[in-house]
Amino acid sequence: MNERSVNERSANESSVGDRTIVDRIVVDRRRAARVLSGAAPAELAELWAAWDEQPEVTYLRGPEAGLVMVQGRVGGTGDRFNLGEATVTRATVMLHGAGVDEVSGTSYVLGSHPEHAGLAAVFDALLAAPAQRDRVLAGVIEPLERRQTERDAAAQADARSTVVDFFTVAREHE
Repeated sequence: MNERSVNERSANESSVGDRTIVDRIVVDRRRAARVLSGAAPAELAELWAAWDEQPEVTYLRGPEAGLVMVQGRVGGTGDRFNLGEATVTRATVMLHGAGVDEVSGTSYVLGSHPEHAGLAAVFDALLAAPAQRDRVLAGVIEPLERRQTERDAAAQADARSTVVDFFTVAREHE
């Protein structure tokens, strides 16, 4: 192998490594956006109140409610169609100080909940701060995700308890 091919291979491996890191950040951010938007506003307020050394929060885009068009697909994979409108609140913040060097965060939450959108944007910004990333994942995202999974499982179990097996009902009368 000549020196040029070694350098090209090294550059390609570095590029793949950087891409893997970027992919991981994107996956974590999507996960965090889903968890933060699905969390109860009281849960986020409690987590923020317990946060040591809170950075200064500046709203770049204050929480504002608006409408978005919800689309569906025929059969889940077919042509798109407009299902209707939904109210969404969005916010964008910039954080300064307390170990955070000017990072921004954005959130969109279903409904008209300005406090929820603001706190979700704050935690999104903290996730973007390299020094706070692991703390946000371990102390905010994972516990909220566990609670949401438990709530979803309880709701599914409750719904399953009302299922009627019509085939069995029909056979009882024979």
